[in-house]
This record gives sequence, C-alpha cells and structure tokens, in this order.
Amino acid sequence: MTDETPILDDHLHLDPDNHRGIDAVRDFARLDGTHLLVVNKPSWHLGVEAETGEDFRVVFERTIEIVADASSELEGRAWPVLGVHPGLISRLVDDRDFAPEAARDLMQAGIDVAAEYVDAGEALALKSGRPHYEVDDAVWDASNAVMRRAFERGADLECAVQLHAEASEDMTEVAAWATEVGMEPHRVVKHYASGRLEGPTPSVMCEKDRLETAAERGEPFLMETDYIDDPDRPGAVLGPKTVPRRVRWLLENGYDEAVRNAHVETPKRVYGIDTEATLDRTE
Repeated sequence: MTDETPILDDHLHLDPDNHRGIDAVRDFARLDGTHLLVVNKPSWHLGVEAETGEDFRVVFERTIEIVADASSELEGRAWPVLGVHPGLISRLVDDRDFAPEAARDLMQAGIDVAAEYVDAGEALALKSGRPHYEVDDAVWDASNAVMRRAFERGADLECAVQLHAEASEDMTEVAAWATEVGMEPHRVVKHYASGRLEGPTPSVMCEKDRLETAAERGEPFLMETDYIDDPDRPGAVLGPKTVPRRVRWLLENGYDEAVRNAHVETPKRVYGIDTEATLDRTE
C-alpha cells in the first residue's frame, strides 16, 4: 500500500558538500519516500560565522540548491525550510563574546533574510526556536525574542515556523505568542516532538512508541527523522530510510488513518502543500 501513499519526512538536513547529501535522498526514495522538508544545517556547520543577517544568505542559497537536486530524485518533491538554529546564540555569546542582545539582533536579522526567500516562493517555511538546554535568563529572553520575530514573519507571510526547542508536551504559551502576532498556532511546528503535544503541531520523531501515541490520539501530526547528515556523527539522529519504514509498520498495524493524517492532511493544513497532487507515480 505504500506505493499509493505519499511519504513525507518533515525535518531532515542534507550536507551539500561534506557527507552523503543526495545519496541520503536516494535511500529515502528507494524505500518509497516521496516528499522531504529539508532544513538548512546550522550556519557554522557550513563554515559561516555570521556577522550580519546577510551572511546567512550563502547558507540559505546552498540549501535551496540541494533541495532542487533532491526534488529531481523524488516521485514527489522537496521544499526548503530556512532559518537560524537557536543554538547559535550560545556560540555567539560563549565563544564569540557577543552580548545576548547583540546575538538576538543578529539572529533576528537572519530570520528576516530567511523570510525573503519564503516571500519569493523559494522556501516553504521558517525555522527558529530556543535552546533545549539550560541557559541564563538573558540568553533565554533573547532566544524567545528571536522566536517571536519568526512568528511575526510567519504571520506576515502566512507560512509555518518549525521550532527547535526543549522537550515538552505542553507548549501552549508558545502557541499563544504566535496567536498574539496574528499567526495561526497550528502553523507552529514542534520539531523532535513526542506523540503528545498541546499547542503547536507535533513533528513526531519516528520511534514506534511516539508514533503509536500520536496515531491513537488522532490529532494532526507529522513524522520526521531529524537526519543530520554529519560525517562526524554518521548514525545521528535517525537514518533517511526510517520514515518509509515506519509508514509501512503503521499500515501493517492498521493505522491507515494516521498515515493519511501525517502525510496528506496535516501537511496541507500546516504548510498548504498537497502531497497527493505533487506525487507522480507514472513510469
């Protein structure tokens, strides 16, 4: 049945130059994977130590290039998700002696540049968030300000915002911040989510227990691997074959409605994409 089903990995990374890149996409496609949301790697992983918002542009454009290459390997297509990794704030403050407020301003400028690509139709959504580890109050406040800027841009552009944030099953406060600036809260996506989440839409890591929880809840959800395509960490986080394998497992266990929820209905609701209309199974 998987050959009739769009299969979307909602969050993974591809290294365009230093690791598997398109070979990872081919692995995904060989197991009937059809659609990808490719999130730009952290800027410093691509050798960019930004001083201005414009410095992020090379990261975004390189990501757009590899997404175009990925689409040519798929029976569906890939879309870029662009933004500033929230872990950058620690690199700026701890390693480069930025004040938290200066780090905030730089990261917000990077979000603004990413939003230009969404506005031009070259990217689908934005990426932001806050550290998933303990930081001091000034860094936490600055990180929340960056995330709020992403919500403002998401509201302006009517696009989704993927969040990298702490583990939690209740992020209603964050969803309310999006609502305050005019963004629909279901377009806030919590990346690396468990199967249960209040507030944003969960992008569920493809571990069987998390997926079972999400499937049985019956609420909108997405599926992801967070594959990082890092030559120094070849097994992290989950491999590119995982989503197609978990879709097959869900179907074998009678979760047909959950598969349609995660790969057709929720992508349309959150991102406005049609994974069926963009699927070409013709020979």
